[in-house]
Amino acid sequence: MKRCNAIALLLILIPSLALAQQKAKKHNDVPAVFQYAHFVYVEAVDGDLMKPGLYPADRQAIVDVQDNLREWNRYALANRREDAELVLVVRKGRLASAQVHAGVSVGTRQPTGGNPTSSPTPGQGGTGGDGVGVGAEGEVGPENDMLRVYLVSSDGELTGPIWTREIQDGLDPPTVLLIQQLRTAVERAYPSQPPATKKQTP
Repeated sequence: MKRCNAIALLLILIPSLALAQQKAKKHNDVPAVFQYAHFVYVEAVDGDLMKPGLYPADRQAIVDVQDNLREWNRYALANRREDAELVLVVRKGRLASAQVHAGVSVGTRQPTGGNPTSSPTPGQGGTGGDGVGVGAEGEVGPENDMLRVYLVSSDGELTGPIWTREIQDGLDPPTVLLIQQLRTAVERAYPSQPPATKKQTP
């Protein structure tokens, strides 16, 4: 009799354990810090919005992500990395970002330093004689846009990433699909509390 009771108890508990494991997996994809964080900071892989020479597409991606975070209205934007609990790091795809340039040179020039007969550096065109020099410059890298979320310590050091996604054109406005994916994951795991409604007096 006791054995039958034990088997029956196991049959009841197994579905409950499976459901608990599914919930744990769902929450593991979005750590609990997303539930308790208040301030976030947005920067690019190569630096923040104010860094001179920052890749223009990355600079625009920072602005677009900030706009979408304001629309989400779950987190406030921090002015400094060290004031945030989460740091969102963005990177626009670069595969097709190289720029072609051309120029006309007249006369003979010698390269600065090194062997006078050495070949020109790729992307810089010729270094001697009359003619037209053609080259390419720009940044080349992964085609997909990237969003990574890091924890940040009080001194501004990053830990993680704790959440990461890559998708083609994922940082393009107005949708900014990568932020929408993050928003969906966070809201599914930790729904925002609806504002309390005031009781109406009769």
